[in-house]
Amino acid sequence: MIVVATADFELYHGLVTELRERGVEFTTVEPGDALPERTRVLVVGDGDPTPDEDVEIVHADPENPRQAADTALSSLRDGGQTVVGVDPGERPGIAVLSGEVVVAAFHVPLADAASVIAEEIADAADPIVRVGDGARLKGAALIDDLDVPVELVDETATTPSLGTGARGMGDVLAAVNIARRSGERVRERTIEPTVGELDVIKARSREQSETNREIDEALARRVAAGELTIEEALTEHRTRANGE
Repeated sequence: MIVVATADFELYHGLVTELRERGVEFTTVEPGDALPERTRVLVVGDGDPTPDEDVEIVHADPENPRQAADTALSSLRDGGQTVVGVDPGERPGIAVLSGEVVVAAFHVPLADAASVIAEEIADAADPIVRVGDGARLKGAALIDDLDVPVELVDETATTPSLGTGARGMGDVLAAVNIARRSGERVRERTIEPTVGELDVIKARSREQSETNREIDEALARRVAAGELTIEEALTEHRTRANGE
């Protein structure tokens, strides 16, 4: 875990902002106070006391808190295998773990998920991505976009109960639990869409069409397979209808 301990208010604010934006697990203490048991990296400013304990020390510049946050995260990543957990969906939850430590978390559109994962594991020695087996079509599309070892994980009971004010965190927390659960190694996931799944895609095409146009089953299957977006399928359907 990362701990921030500085009396410099500007530095404190900058570091906390940077770490929160990354979804990193961290805490703060007063300079000189005892460190939490799970501390692995301590971030301090000039003049702040440093302990004799066996932890990585990062000296931060208040003019560049981003660099200090990057250095702290890099130190965490050196502590174990990089494992990425993904709770698939329209906006997958993504959690990046180094050993047992959560070093980053994301909640992004499906179209951006593969590139986010690729960036997070770019410097990892032996990364693995664990994808939950729910949201079958979206999970299959993501697996096809990943060029890294992938495990398909049973995501039963991975989504925790959320309290007030935690809206939107369920997918990310589920991704953390998925990352910590081993699965079956897969190269791809071929899914035959159900009638219900095709109906959902057709309904969404009507919602996105300015003229209430609905794509046909063949195009819906291509959307389900990740070959087309709904917008692209609508364009093709419109072209066919106009005989172009």
